[in-house]
Amino acid sequence: MKYTRKDLGSYKLHLINTDKFKTVMIRVSFRSPIKKEEITIRNILTNMLMHSSKKYNTKRALTIKAQDLYAADLQVSNTRLGNYINTDFYLSILNDKYTEDGNFKDSIEFLSEVIFNPDVCDNKFRDENFDIVKTTCRSALESIKENTSNYSLVKMFELFDDDSPCSYRMMGYLEDLKKINSKNLYEHYLEMIRSSLVDIFVIGQINEEEVLSLIKQNIKLDTIKKQRLPYLLEEKNMRGKVKTGKEQIVGSQSKLAIAFRVNGLSDYERNYPLSLFNVIFGGSSDSKLFKVVREENSLCYTIVSITNKLDNLILVRAGIDNESYDKCVCLIEKCLDDMKKGKFTLRDINMAKEYYNTALEELEESQYKIVNNYYMSELIGTDTIEVKREKMNKVTKEEIIKVAKKVTIDTIFLLEGVKNEGN
Repeated sequence: MKYTRKDLGSYKLHLINTDKFKTVMIRVSFRSPIKKEEITIRNILTNMLMHSSKKYNTKRALTIKAQDLYAADLQVSNTRLGNYINTDFYLSILNDKYTEDGNFKDSIEFLSEVIFNPDVCDNKFRDENFDIVKTTCRSALESIKENTSNYSLVKMFELFDDDSPCSYRMMGYLEDLKKINSKNLYEHYLEMIRSSLVDIFVIGQINEEEVLSLIKQNIKLDTIKKQRLPYLLEEKNMRGKVKTGKEQIVGSQSKLAIAFRVNGLSDYERNYPLSLFNVIFGGSSDSKLFKVVREENSLCYTIVSITNKLDNLILVRAGIDNESYDKCVCLIEKCLDDMKKGKFTLRDINMAKEYYNTALEELEESQYKIVNNYYMSELIGTDTIEVKREKMNKVTKEEIIKVAKKVTIDTIFLLEGVKNEGN
């Protein structure tokens, strides 16, 4: 696998040359400081761009063209990375050796058409397509409570700190949806193109000179931008008392969401000892939380912990019965206390390292994950896969305990499932 990074002024081009895959994946990433009031309009915008373009002015026409490119897979996503919102366009296509000469060129032109030639007339998106997209987005926003696991996290984050970017609903907000029209949507599009930091990745068995030439011809960006904010959220003081909240929802199961602050980490601690701490604590099926809360005490259906490294957080999510709440929280707190006291074994550490190394092996089998690893290296300087493996295998028990002592439970939210008395 050969990695080449080219700074082309208005964007950076990353070429990852490998014969491991039959497909070539192109990712175009736009990122800018996140603003709560712009999340909804960004979601509408990306759905709009995936609905039609000037040349392919219906969803059907866009789909047919993708199929003509040997079933090219076109996707878009909006995610938050710390203080930034990331808009990523992905196009996955078969290598030309499995299709016909020119398919790669046509695919690059197709991606450029979708991103840079929107279906606009009189400085606004066409109203008939805009109305379809807006209605679809409204339906999604109105159904936010249907995914109770995600909704419990949303509510927990808002309780945790409603001013922090980590509390922003990436689905968007109904009150902001009402303010969006086809004209200000186009204005937001122009601002995204004009002001975003841009990275373009191409991974697969590629001719690098051909790719460079085609990207230069089709990526229509000409302004140079600079990073304005750090990616990591600013650390805040530990809370003196755990914050708790509850909301009732019709359902047979309750959802528990807990946020732990992790302050004062070095970059090394954030990337290595913290990762192993999380695997041992709650990030695997062999974790303390899984064994103690689920297997030994049968208090939950599911339980898992994940790290939000850019937010300095660890999150625990569990599906529980209402009567299990107090004991479940007590046992979670005890598991954390045990980690701080070093009550885990060398076997636990070795299994966590094995779990991590397996994840790295799986990463190398996915174009998406390989690109994401290089992207995070670009943003915050994370190590290569080889260096990650080497450093992780050297992490000591003392380093994990040191990190555990920096973890503090902060906010607990229960989405309480109750019976529908109307039935």
